[in-house]
Amino acid sequence: MKLVKLVKLNNLQYNANRDPAFYRRPVNTEFRLQVVLNGTGEAKATFTVGDEALCENTITLPGTFDCRFSFDTPGTRVGMIEVDGNAGQYREKIRIDVLEHAPVG
Repeated sequence: MKLVKLVKLNNLQYNANRDPAFYRRPVNTEFRLQVVLNGTGEAKATFTVGDEALCENTITLPGTFDCRFSFDTPGTRVGMIEVDGNAGQYREKIRIDVLEHAPVG
């Protein structure tokens, strides 16, 4: 049984091969990361960008790790999802793109 069933960013299933424009947000606009977890017991989930842990929680399985965050400067960042549970470990890097301005049109 897989520990992580699904990863969603901004309510879309995360796929590294998808056009990153689907996940972009302007400065100071909230991103929402959801990790749907499977199994029994508890799991510790953390989402970090650089050296800063943006969200950290212990989830009763099955359950969902929910993380909301925003950035005050534009640019591209790489975030790391880390989940440790009875069913094993899960690690995934995701790309976070922050736009300087909201798209027009």
